[in-house]
Amino acid sequence: MQSITMDAPVTAENFEEAAYLAANPDVMTAVKAGEIPSGRAHFDASGWRENRRIRSRSNLAKMRQAKMERLRPWLRQDMFSTSDKERGGMLNYLTPALRAESRIIDTENISGYAYDSQILQLVDEFADGLILDCGAGRRPVYYSNVVNYEIVDYDTTDVLGVGEHLPFRDNTFDSVLSLAVLEHVRDPMQCANEIARVLKPGGKLLCQMPFLQPLHGYPHHYFNATHQGLRRLFEDSLQIERVCVPYGLHPIFALQWIIQSWANGLSGDAKQQFLDARMSEFMINPVSLMNKLFVTQLPEAQQFELACGNMIEARKPPS
Repeated sequence: MQSITMDAPVTAENFEEAAYLAANPDVMTAVKAGEIPSGRAHFDASGWRENRRIRSRSNLAKMRQAKMERLRPWLRQDMFSTSDKERGGMLNYLTPALRAESRIIDTENISGYAYDSQILQLVDEFADGLILDCGAGRRPVYYSNVVNYEIVDYDTTDVLGVGEHLPFRDNTFDSVLSLAVLEHVRDPMQCANEIARVLKPGGKLLCQMPFLQPLHGYPHHYFNATHQGLRRLFEDSLQIERVCVPYGLHPIFALQWIIQSWANGLSGDAKQQFLDARMSEFMINPVSLMNKLFVTQLPEAQQFELACGNMIEARKPPS
């Protein structure tokens, strides 16, 4: 197994314009808008003291090419794809039909975070095998044994496609990762069935899915699940060994997310009233809080993000 560290702290010595813009989307947006002349101008003015990073892509195509050669015998032949030779054979299965079915839209959202110790242990365990990261996002480290599968064309993406139609043969992968992904697919049950299909007999699945996380779209957010719901997705096809709450999904993260987003949606007296409230004030009948400024002035965007529930009204069209 080999790896490439994509992100590194930027210095005057290692500065590269393209690598700086790739690592700092806000700077790239400002440059495109003409607000600043270049990434270098931003670095010289403030980036050097803001702990900014660069994102290197050297040797990425070469490592991807070797990975895709290993993967080639396991690709389905009944699905159309294109290959980008300049990027080491990166495959694109996102046909117009699949885009339409999955309601895929272009997005500038970036989902990316490092693997935790448990996942790194799994990557090491199958150093000589193949792991599918199903919905990988943009990874800070690129591994030779991990196939990064995405709907967004990040620099670390190996295969573009949708989770409901995986372009791999049965029993392809030694392990599959699905990390905070199933809430974003239109049909999580079908996606779960596909994950089970491409997993080798005896292979390991590590799947994380939110329960009490607020709305977050990359670009869409459809379903959260209880621990029982997560089990239900896989119990007919896999042997469930353990269901738990991992470190990064502890309830404290849900609580902090809700409080911070609520406060960020307010301003002035309403925000101060919310920040000054004691925890005990929220442990009464919520109806008595409905006239508080921090309730009445909460914007619709935050209401959708943090809602206890939603309602839909619909009408069947005339035949």
